[in-house]
Amino acid sequence: MNLTNSETEYGLISKIFHWLTAAVLFVQIPLGLYLVDLDFGEKRITIESIHVVLGLSIFYIIVGRLIFKIFNPTPKIRNSIFQGQRLIAKLNHIFLYLAVFSITISGALKKLFNGEKLDLFFFHIKIKDNYDLADTFYEVHIISNYILIALVLLHIVAVIVHKYLFNENLLKKIL
Repeated sequence: MNLTNSETEYGLISKIFHWLTAAVLFVQIPLGLYLVDLDFGEKRITIESIHVVLGLSIFYIIVGRLIFKIFNPTPKIRNSIFQGQRLIAKLNHIFLYLAVFSITISGALKKLFNGEKLDLFFFHIKIKDNYDLADTFYEVHIISNYILIALVLLHIVAVIVHKYLFNENLLKKIL
């Protein structure tokens, strides 16, 4: 197996980025939904800290993934697929990245404008609180998460559709 991508298959590095992102998201999304209804207390603070660390980890993984993507070709989709599907696939990937960035940035700003300190692994940030802005960024955070969930579901459904309708095993390229 190659480390980098080829015209037909993803390399090991891309596969690790993909599945690491997916694994952390499949923990992060339910954790965030659980956090919404949790009363303030020690348990919420602990879970929120884990949620923040996982969110920042996804953010840094995605940044690394995009940098790596600049230097590696994306494996091509078979020619039998019409252009609209290529466009939908490309847009879905772009919107997935944008949703993750929106979620991370809005979550960080919500936390900061609530008067909390944010640990970004390499440095700490604290700004003057503004609860109105914190509420706005919280709404953006929530909406972006629902958009992300829809995009992930579309991504999964597309793989299933390709397998059973077009007899193309896209999953094989990324496994």
